Amino acid sequence: MTHETDPSPPDERRSFLTKAAAIIIGGFVGFVPFAAGLATFLDPVFRKSNASKALKIASLDSLPADGVPRQFPVVSDQTDAWNQNSNQPIGAVYLRRLPDSEMIEAFNAACPHAGCAVDFKPNAGEAGLFQCPCHKSDFKPDGARLDPETCPSPRDLDPLPVDAEKLKQGEVWIEFMNFQTGPERKPIT
Repeated sequence: MTHETDPSPPDERRSFLTKAAAIIIGGFVGFVPFAAGLATFLDPVFRKSNASKALKIASLDSLPADGVPRQFPVVSDQTDAWNQNSNQPIGAVYLRRLPDSEMIEAFNAACPHAGCAVDFKPNAGEAGLFQCPCHKSDFKPDGARLDPETCPSPRDLDPLPVDAEKLKQGEVWIEFMNFQTGPERKPIT
């Protein structure tokens, strides 16, 4: 009668299982901190930015009620992936206080055609005109294109919402956003 013997002794099997368990557990323990660090490092890249910001631009008293648009810089904190900068210029707006009124119209100062900064010429046209220096687009003081058939700009100046509650308190707050150039009004995110 012959007995078959196990080719590997029990100590070698235990040693193999111990090594395999050490590799699996060690890999898991090393992977968790690595994955958490990688997620933290890449978080700013995948974080969605706000397309618009409510910002105080001016006081109502600083706008004369003559219907002439005035340009104001827009300054805000800016976050770009891992960098955060305080008080950075992010654009410009035109504010227009309607005659004998506390109503305010706000327009983004970028031309919808190619993004150039428009300038308001008070002596052009009947009541002044916004003019784009890049491709000669002309806009009326209410932001409408002067001649939509020949104007290079595919749309009127981009209006911006004004906070009516803050306006009652004498402050001009707008929902500032920049838009993509072209025929459709799409905020840049």
